[in-house]
Amino acid sequence: MAELGLNEHHQNEVINYMRFARSKRGLRLKTVDSCFQDLKESRLVEETFTVDEVSEVLSGLQAVVYSEVESELINTAHTNVLLLRQLFSQAEKWYLKLQTDISELENRELLEQVAEFEKAEFTSSNKKPIIDTMKPKLAPLNEGGTTELLNKEISRLQEENEKLKSRLKTIEMQATQALDEKSKLERALQDLQLNQGNQKDFIKAQDLNQDLENTVAALKSEFQKTLNDKTENQKSLEENLATAKHDLLRVQEQLSMAEKELEKKFQQTAAYRNMKEILTRKNDQIKDLRRRLAKYEPED
Repeated sequence: MAELGLNEHHQNEVINYMRFARSKRGLRLKTVDSCFQDLKESRLVEETFTVDEVSEVLSGLQAVVYSEVESELINTAHTNVLLLRQLFSQAEKWYLKLQTDISELENRELLEQVAEFEKAEFTSSNKKPIIDTMKPKLAPLNEGGTTELLNKEISRLQEENEKLKSRLKTIEMQATQALDEKSKLERALQDLQLNQGNQKDFIKAQDLNQDLENTVAALKSEFQKTLNDKTENQKSLEENLATAKHDLLRVQEQLSMAEKELEKKFQQTAAYRNMKEILTRKNDQIKDLRRRLAKYEPED
């Protein structure tokens, strides 16, 4: 099967877009066929036509077909802009700047590769049933694109958490050692109070006790700050993952709704109704002219 050099997730996204484009192309071709069919049924009712009549019929048909083709080309261009907008918006969320090479759009070799890929996807007898291709399952969140960036961010946060854990252990050891030292000094202070009456030694012991209490308080504050940083990082990661999941589900739902809406609008196109009205009006005018001309023809 032809490939586009993309991973499985992105290739499935391309297939979804090609399915959308094929659906719209099919609807527009049906409209063009209807224009020709209406012309046959409403105007080609006589056995012979003059050159002017044929020219008028073809001119009317040309105007309608031109309008249909122009409308489809404009709509296709606008649809592609919306598709690029989605891709660029996702990239900007991660501070990425995507670039396009317009010259590659006319690369015949690549265009033939895309045509071969489309033919293999939609005409092969070995493809999956239609129900599977029309409703693809959501790809896992670990396959690439936005989720690849999320995975990198997860890995970075995990490494940071490991560093924080190591730092917490070090702080806990320092706090334990400080408490042990404090206990030793308190016992030494008690010994000094009981065994010595030297006031200078007593004051020095009090200063040492105060310094140790300040050290313990600073270590506790740093320990609490480290825990808070870890909690905030985990919360931010969970929010990013939830947002990515919601974006994927919303894109799938929008695509499904667009396909259903296109099927409903086929019989309601403005160009179709305009062609019907023009052909009916022209047919009435021709019949009226024939009746008027018949009055001046000699009777047999």
